[in-house]
Amino acid sequence: MSKIEVRNAQGKATDTVELSDSVFGIEPNVPVMHQVVVAYEASLRQGTHSTKNRSAVSGGGAKPWRQKGTGRARQGTIRAPQWAGGGVAFGPTPHLHTKRANNKMKKLAMRSALSGKVADAELVLVDDLSFERPSTKQAAAVIEALELEGKRVTLVVDDDDVITYLSFRNLPKVVVYGASEANTRVLLDNGALVMTTAVAKQLEEVLA
Repeated sequence: MSKIEVRNAQGKATDTVELSDSVFGIEPNVPVMHQVVVAYEASLRQGTHSTKNRSAVSGGGAKPWRQKGTGRARQGTIRAPQWAGGGVAFGPTPHLHTKRANNKMKKLAMRSALSGKVADAELVLVDDLSFERPSTKQAAAVIEALELEGKRVTLVVDDDDVITYLSFRNLPKVVVYGASEANTRVLLDNGALVMTTAVAKQLEEVLA
């Protein structure tokens, strides 16, 4: 079991928590993480990019001039790609960019990402982040107390913790996700990963 320090909202160490080595202490599998992140980002692409080829451009039905005798290069239509206003040669067409990564790979990638954060001392666990009401000022004070100012911070909160989400969402360089939204890209794309011990235990249970 990996022992990780737990800090409070004032930035002081209050306790340690034991987390499973099978989730937070494995050797990160970089190729699998890369493959899963590429698949995730590919799924975000709409694939609606399109251009008109020479058959889709209007006009150009008649041959511009006769084949021989004019001294100019032979041309069959003014809508050929070399003409201004002509069709596009080898342009993009609508298609899917989806790549597949199975659930086993996704879980291994997330375990690798969490283990990498622990190894790099970029995982920050806090005991509680609940506020009585949404307050960006209090949220900024927490970030300052945790010595994370200026860093790109990813905060993973419980799905039902709306107050914490509303408190942190307007802070610069801070991105907030619910526990169910966490994926490999979310866990990696930051300089510090912050979550409560409850969320860490939740991820441990899902990924074990």
